Amino acid sequence: MDLAGIEQKLATARTRLILDRPFLGALVLRLPLVAADRKWCKTTATDARKLYFNPEFIDGLSLAETEFMLAHEALHCGLAHFARRNNRVKWRWDIACDYAINPLLLDEGLTAPFGILYDKGFAEMTAEEIYPYLDKKMADQTIDQHIYDAEEDDGDQGEGSGEMPANGDLSADDGEVTDKGGGSDVKGKTGAKAESDTDAGGAKRPRPLSGQQREDLAVQWQQRLAGAAQQAIQAGKMDGSLARLVDHMLQPSLPWRMLLARYLSYTARNDYSYMRPSNRRDGPAIYPSLRSTEVNIVVVVDTSGSISSSEVSEFLSEINAIKGQLSARITLLACDAKIAESCPWVYEPWEEVELPEKLQGGGGTSFLPPFQWLEGRDIQPDLLVYFTDAEGEFPQQEPATDVLWLIKGKNKVPFGTRVQLN
Repeated sequence: MDLAGIEQKLATARTRLILDRPFLGALVLRLPLVAADRKWCKTTATDARKLYFNPEFIDGLSLAETEFMLAHEALHCGLAHFARRNNRVKWRWDIACDYAINPLLLDEGLTAPFGILYDKGFAEMTAEEIYPYLDKKMADQTIDQHIYDAEEDDGDQGEGSGEMPANGDLSADDGEVTDKGGGSDVKGKTGAKAESDTDAGGAKRPRPLSGQQREDLAVQWQQRLAGAAQQAIQAGKMDGSLARLVDHMLQPSLPWRMLLARYLSYTARNDYSYMRPSNRRDGPAIYPSLRSTEVNIVVVVDTSGSISSSEVSEFLSEINAIKGQLSARITLLACDAKIAESCPWVYEPWEEVELPEKLQGGGGTSFLPPFQWLEGRDIQPDLLVYFTDAEGEFPQQEPATDVLWLIKGKNKVPFGTRVQLN
C-alpha cells in the first residue's frame, strides 16, 4: 500500500472541494487528517477535532468518493451533530445524522461510495426530525464512525493520542483546531502529509468529548459554519437544500414558548389613563391610573397534515397558559386550503381553548383564507398568531394586523414576526 499516494489523494480531494464547493471545502480545511489504527477505524471517523481515516479504505475509493467522505465528516462537525444528541440513543442518533447528511451531499453532486445510508423520504429533514422514524430493531449502520460520544454498549472511553486533559482544556495536541488568522492548524495545509502515528500503526482511538469540550466546539463550529457559508456566497456557490439548512442552523435557537409569552405580554400591556378622577376626591392633582383592556387575538392552526395533532395540542395548551394571565379573548380558526366549516370558535378569557375532536383537514395549504376572513369582518384584532410549517400560498400584501408566525421547519415568511419551533 502506497501511503504517500493515499496522502496525495486526500490532499487532492480536499483541494477540489475548496475550488469547486467552497462551503464544504472550508469546513474540511478545519479538520486535520489523521491516519488511524486499522483495529478501530474501518473507514473514516471524526471526534469534531480531527478527521481519522483508514488508509486501506481510502486506497479503495475513487477520488470523487474520497471527496464525499471528507465532506461527510466535515458536515457532521459543521452541523454540530456531536452537541445535539441530548438524551437520544446513540446508535439511532448516528443513523439519523447520516440519513440527514447524505442527501445534502448527493444534491451537491458528490459521488457516494457503496454502503452509505440514503432514503429520499428523509431529504431536507434534520436529524431530529428523522430520529422518530427509525425502527428500534433496524440493522442499518453508518459508513463512518462518530467517536465524539462513548459507545453505549461497553462504555468504551477510548485511549491513546486523543486523550483529553483532566481540566477539560483543548490544545493542539488534543486535536484542537486553533484559528490563527484565516487558517487552521493543519500540517502543511492542503498539500502536505496527513498526521499519523506510524510507530503504532496509526493513531489510537481518542477519548470522547467532555461536556465543556462539547460546548466549546459547538461554538467554534457554528462560527466556522457561518464563515464557510459567507465564503461560498461570495463565490456564488451556495444554494439548494444545503443553503436552506445552513440558514436554518444559523438562526437563533430560542425557546418558542418564552418568545410567544413575551410577544403576547407586550401586545396586552396595560395602558395608563390621565382622565380626571371623580370630583368627590380631594386635591387638584391628577395621578395616572392603570386601565386594563381585553386583548383580542386571532389564532390560526394549520390542519393541512404537516402539523401533528399532538403538536397542535401542545401549542393550544401554551396559548391557554398565557391567555389566562393576559385577559385575552381568543378567536380560533382551523385552515388547510380553506377555513373549516364550523369556524370561528370564540373563547373568553376564562374559557379553555381547544379544537373539536373531529376536525376536517389534511388537504393543501393556503394562508389566504384567514386574512380574507379578517377583511370581511368589522374587527381589528390586536394580534394574529399562525401555527404552521409555512409551506403554502401567502397573501401578496402585508395585512394591517400584526402577525406572529410559529414555524415548524425551515421555511421563511414574507411578513410578520417569525418564531422557530425548536
